[in-house]
Amino acid sequence: MLQSPSGGARSGTAAADSGLLSIGTVLNALRDEFPEVTISKIRFLESEGLIEPQRTPSGYRKFSAGDVERLAHVLRMQRDHYLPLKVIREHLEAMERGEAVQLPVVGRQRTGEDVPEPVERPTVARVGRAELLAAAGIDEGELKEWESYGLIAPLEDGVYDAEAVTVASLVAELGRFGIEPRHLRVMKAAADREAGLVDQVVAPLKRHRNPQTRAHAEARAKELAALTVKLHAALVQTALGVRLP
Repeated sequence: MLQSPSGGARSGTAAADSGLLSIGTVLNALRDEFPEVTISKIRFLESEGLIEPQRTPSGYRKFSAGDVERLAHVLRMQRDHYLPLKVIREHLEAMERGEAVQLPVVGRQRTGEDVPEPVERPTVARVGRAELLAAAGIDEGELKEWESYGLIAPLEDGVYDAEAVTVASLVAELGRFGIEPRHLRVMKAAADREAGLVDQVVAPLKRHRNPQTRAHAEARAKELAALTVKLHAALVQTALGVRLP
């Protein structure tokens, strides 16, 4: 169970007397279980209607304990079941109606009456083509088109890593706003350049003889990747003249 942090300033930016939490406090509460979560991610899930935090008169978001639990549940469904937002929304609506619902599982399934095999986690999970189509809610034609633009690519053995599900779901979501896959080639090119820059920084560590140093290279790469993502988001917001609380 996710525990909400206590304490903090009483200026309205952390926990208020009402027990409501700021988005920054919520982010810190989620970080242990979801290290990749960002404020932008939380805002995106709110824009999709998956969470509905309260707003102060000045427009700042305030989250109840129930909001935090719901947000954590959404993040688990994405992480553990690779579900697109449409399916997650339907699942939450069914839960609110008091219906008994069972989440679909992408990946290894139970066979007969055998003891269930462990579900692979996203850090090591790979999905087949049919599983990717089902998880992202797309058809074969869409996937072929996205592959032709380099947005998604299979691994050498023809399967996909778990991140491909995230990419496919986001491409589909952007399509709802009229942004076509061909428009996203510039984003893919930018991502490739950013990845190249990170790899250039950590390359000397990767080649080191010391195993601990090589392990440090992976941690450094993740840290740099997170920073580049934040910078990219900030630059886009600045270019659009968008100021979010």
